[in-house]
Amino acid sequence: MSTPSKIGPNSIIQTVAALEARYGKTETEKILRKIGQGYVIGNLPKEMVEESKFHSMVIALQKELGDEVTAAILKESGERTARYLLKVRIPGIFQKLVKLLPARPAFKIFLFAISKNAWTFAGSGEFSYTMNRPPEIAVRVTYPSLPVVGNFYLGTFTALLQELVNPNTTIKADIRKESNTIRCHYRCEI
Repeated sequence: MSTPSKIGPNSIIQTVAALEARYGKTETEKILRKIGQGYVIGNLPKEMVEESKFHSMVIALQKELGDEVTAAILKESGERTARYLLKVRIPGIFQKLVKLLPARPAFKIFLFAISKNAWTFAGSGEFSYTMNRPPEIAVRVTYPSLPVVGNFYLGTFTALLQELVNPNTTIKADIRKESNTIRCHYRCEI
């Protein structure tokens, strides 16, 4: 029997924070209870979590709130996760060095560094990037989920690249279900 893949707790912590920013604490708690996610109220994870917990939250939110609202919540959750990473996880000296570089080398070095820890957000899925023109990032979600989950990664990558590579970075996302996976393809205009 294989051990379940884990991902960073910010997937859940920042999704709850994004819900609270939109609906307020009381309404968020009502929503979480209604969708079977009440266990996180006052009990946000502090360590890596089984990816199933995040994906079940995504599925439950989409069923309750619909694609558009869930996409917005997850994009904000990703942006909040990026701010956390910049503040706590990505060393300041690395950030300063990357910001000194032209956009393409900065992108390459930053994405190379991310690839070394991609399991912390990809879980059982896959992460890759190319230096095409424009460069591209891909995440393949292999754990059962919905395409709307790709908005979490979109928010994270956009915020990180705008902060570290080029403040004018935009990303064109192509997120779709393929067989039993979700393919998230991000074309990065840096």
